[in-house]
Amino acid sequence: MLFKKLAMTATAALALTAPAMAQTTLTVANWLPPTHPLVSEVIVPMTEQIEAATGGSVTTNILPAPLGPPPAHFDFAVNGVADITFGVQGYSPGRFKTTNLAELPFLGDSAEAVSVAYWRTWEEMLKPAGEYDEVKVLAVFTHGPGEIFIKDGDVTATDVLDGKKMRVGGGIIQEITTALGAVPVEGPSSKAYELLSQGVADGIFFPYESVSFFGLIPQLSQGISVPGGLYNTSFYIVMNKAKWESLTPEEQTQIDSVTGEALARMAGQMWDRADAAGIEAMKDKITVTSATQEQADAWTAALEPIVEAKMAEVGETGVDAAAALTMMRAEIAKVAAE
Repeated sequence: MLFKKLAMTATAALALTAPAMAQTTLTVANWLPPTHPLVSEVIVPMTEQIEAATGGSVTTNILPAPLGPPPAHFDFAVNGVADITFGVQGYSPGRFKTTNLAELPFLGDSAEAVSVAYWRTWEEMLKPAGEYDEVKVLAVFTHGPGEIFIKDGDVTATDVLDGKKMRVGGGIIQEITTALGAVPVEGPSSKAYELLSQGVADGIFFPYESVSFFGLIPQLSQGISVPGGLYNTSFYIVMNKAKWESLTPEEQTQIDSVTGEALARMAGQMWDRADAAGIEAMKDKITVTSATQEQADAWTAALEPIVEAKMAEVGETGVDAAAALTMMRAEIAKVAAE
C-alpha cells in the first residue's frame, strides 16, 4: 500500500514538472469588414487550416479592429505589430516592382489561374528580387480581371473613356486610365459610392465582385467586359519573420503545406466565385457588353508603352522580366486548362 502511494506521488510530481505542449498564438491584422469574402473565405479558412495542420500547436487571433490604414499593413508584419497581415502592394507606390508582372492587362479571365501562376512565377523567378526579404511570404495572388463600368456612354466606341473621370486605386490602373483618355480620380474602395453618387467620378475600374460588394450597382448603367481583363490587382499575405523563425521546423513545414500555392489557389477561387455572384447581381441593372475587336486592338496599342515601362521596372530588380512573363503566361494557360 505504501509503495502504491509513493508511486502515485512520484507520478503526480512528474506530471507537474513536465513541460506543457508549447503553443503559439499568431495575431492576424485585418482592415476589411468581416463580411468581405477576402476575410470570410480566405483569411478565416487560412487560420483554421494553420491550426489544423499544426495540430493546435499554432493558433490564431484575428484582430477585431484595424491597427491602421491598409498601406501600413506590410510594415506591421515587418515590425511585428501583427504576426500575419495582408494587403495590396499597389497601396505603397514604388515599393514593389515585381508585382507589375501580375497587374499587366489582358493576362487572363480567371483569378484562380492568374493567382496560381503568379505564385509559381514569384517562387521561381521573382523571389530573388528580395522585395519580401523582411517577411515570410504566405501567398501572393490577384483579384479577378478588372473591367470598365460607367454611368452612361457609347460602350462600343473606342474612345468611350475619353474625358471620363474614373475612380482608381493604386497600381498600374492609374496609368492605364490616363493612356485610355480618361481622368483618374484617386480614392479608396470604401469611398467609391460617394465619388460616383456625388458626380466626382463618372465610372470605375473594378472586378465584378467589387461593384456589387461596395453597393455601386445603382450608380452605374453600363459595363464593358475586357478579354483577359484590363488590369489585375496584386495582393500579399505575409508573416513577421522573427515569429516565423520562432516556430519549430515541423510547424513551419505544416504551415507551408496549407499556404503558398494552396493559399493562392484558394484566394483565386474565392475571387472567381465572388465575380460570378457579382455578375448575377447586375442582371437587369447594369448592361455588360463584351469589348469589340476594334476596342481591344486600340487599347492594346495604347497600353503597349505602359507594358514596356512596367516590364523595364521588373527588370530593374535583377529579374529576367521577359522570361518571367513567358513563364507566367504559360502557367496561366496550364491552370486554365485543368
